[in-house]
Amino acid sequence: MAGNVNVTSNGIKKILSNYQTPSAIAEYIWNGFDATATTVILNYTVDTLGSLEYLEIIDNGYGINHSKLNSKFKPFYESEKAIKVSAPKHTSSMHGKNGVGRLTFFTFAKSAKWTTTFNNGKKFETNTIIINSSDLTDFTSQNIDNEADFSGTIVTFTDIQISENQMDKIIIPFLIREFCWFLELNKHKKFQIIINDAPLDYESNIAERDEKISLVFSDSKSGGKTEFKIKFIQWKEALHQEYSKYYFLNDKKNEIYKDHTTLNKKGDEFFHSVYIQSEYFNDFDFNSSENETQVSLFGKAKSSPEYRYLIKHINQFLREKRKPFLRKFADKLIENYEEHGIFPVYKTPWEEKYKKEDLIETLKSLYEIQPKLFTSLNINQKKTFVRFLDLLLDSSEREDIFEVLDEILDLSTTEKKDLAKILKTTKLNRVIATIKLIQDRYETVAILKELVFNKDLKANEVNHLQKMIESHYWIFGEQYHLVTSAEPKFEEALRRYIYLLTEKDTAVEIDHPHKLKEMDIFACRQNTLMDKIENIVVELKHPLINLGSSQYNQVYNYMELIQKQPEFNAPNMSWEFYLIGNKFDSSNFIQNHINTNKPHGISSLMMLLNEGRIKVYAKTWSEIFADFEIKHNYLNEKLKLEREQLTLEINDAHQAVMTAQINTAIQPKEVIVKQ
Repeated sequence: MAGNVNVTSNGIKKILSNYQTPSAIAEYIWNGFDATATTVILNYTVDTLGSLEYLEIIDNGYGINHSKLNSKFKPFYESEKAIKVSAPKHTSSMHGKNGVGRLTFFTFAKSAKWTTTFNNGKKFETNTIIINSSDLTDFTSQNIDNEADFSGTIVTFTDIQISENQMDKIIIPFLIREFCWFLELNKHKKFQIIINDAPLDYESNIAERDEKISLVFSDSKSGGKTEFKIKFIQWKEALHQEYSKYYFLNDKKNEIYKDHTTLNKKGDEFFHSVYIQSEYFNDFDFNSSENETQVSLFGKAKSSPEYRYLIKHINQFLREKRKPFLRKFADKLIENYEEHGIFPVYKTPWEEKYKKEDLIETLKSLYEIQPKLFTSLNINQKKTFVRFLDLLLDSSEREDIFEVLDEILDLSTTEKKDLAKILKTTKLNRVIATIKLIQDRYETVAILKELVFNKDLKANEVNHLQKMIESHYWIFGEQYHLVTSAEPKFEEALRRYIYLLTEKDTAVEIDHPHKLKEMDIFACRQNTLMDKIENIVVELKHPLINLGSSQYNQVYNYMELIQKQPEFNAPNMSWEFYLIGNKFDSSNFIQNHINTNKPHGISSLMMLLNEGRIKVYAKTWSEIFADFEIKHNYLNEKLKLEREQLTLEINDAHQAVMTAQINTAIQPKEVIVKQ
């Protein structure tokens, strides 16, 4: 018998152009399951060159009825528009349609031969059908006399264009993702796919399995109980075409209906399947609506309290399962944003710490609520979104974020509550963190005052004042990074300075009589927005030493060396030198220099050189503490700090220094050159 179809061979290939080798092979397996097979076997052999020389797919389904060959192999669409590869929406019992899978072999072989046995009601009859890829419009068939006693189909392929590596690395992983949910759905029927005598191991795609879930609805009126047994599986990789679905099963574990879960296609990678078994679904009208008030004439309906209870609790269960998963992916999102420079550049360490933390926490929380918001954005779009969000978070319009995102995303009631909670929580966390920082700074200043003014503590310059300022150099500016403190000589200081700015370890030699001098504090900051490098050098003096010409000359020597060293004198570098002590001496040397420089309008200024790039200051500790009060008074008042609670009982200088080492006001340690 011979038959011809009406669409051209090229037209058929165009119709099937969305099929690639893996999806084409999957279609032959689906054909077997569509024919009620419980087992589909894929056998292949490989030649010495690593290419498949033999491939067959066997199923124990009901076979192909010889009298219906024309309808089975005849083209199925009148137009030549490519068909979409898709799965049935609400049932898994029939995947293929119109024989689409039978002609997809042209993607990987020259010809296909079906040897199929079908029970025609009287006996088992066997036929062969052959189609060549060069002419998909023509097929030949032949009846074979044999005494088969079971039905099934064997499809063999010739001139196969598949390598062993392709089979191992691409096709088999594809089949796992294609059939894992289906094999799990029909596990009680012992459905299986066997490849070269080994069952397809779809367990390798399972990230989490939970089969011990049970929900029981209690009817307060009748006293009856309805139990729902639930199996949850989270998949590592996406399911092909199936997406994430609920499978509603009757008491025999057979599928009655399936539908998308509420978390399907949310823009994340939380791939999952939920199998719900209950006698309740034996007689259930899935075509009904949850909003219907009239009881279904055909049985239980979606408007029933049992069904609403189930959906409410299973959705809540899924959201809880999804949270830690999304938190992990939110962390990856932030890492990606850091890597690609998505975040705004902050001007100060305070902004870097608190504004950025607030922004990051908000981004993570938004991702947990609606990952789709972050998908399909290019770099510029990401920057625009993140920086716009940063501005809103830092403005009086913070609450408007809720309105904007709600309109854009069409949030559910639960998502709206979560978003409102997040915006309030991140704001509160930021306020609490700010209060803690200001509180710890006041505590640090209180300790420093004790060291400076309480003579009974016997605080000294190196062991106490030096140690305090090493950890709290924010007193002289927010953005500095400590380069050296106390011990390193100028050559080591220059080496660390170069490393901090360039991340290169460069050996340096300084030819200057003061190169062995040691600066108490040497710190620098880089203003990336204005391309400036600002540096400070601090000389601390014992509380009992009054400041005069001798102490000033020490700072002047530092300045002179730095002026003559090229590495310290780029055009974008500026230097501020601070001489700090309790009092000026009676010679008025310090005060006279300050008076001379008053026309510059800068408090405590002793010298100004190189158009303001170099400044020398002399300050008393009282001035330092007064500056702190002025800078922090507004926040102190706004946050209503109880100042009297910040003063600790200090018994000795060592205790004071140790106490100041454990609060949030502490800053990074000095630069260490990596070996």
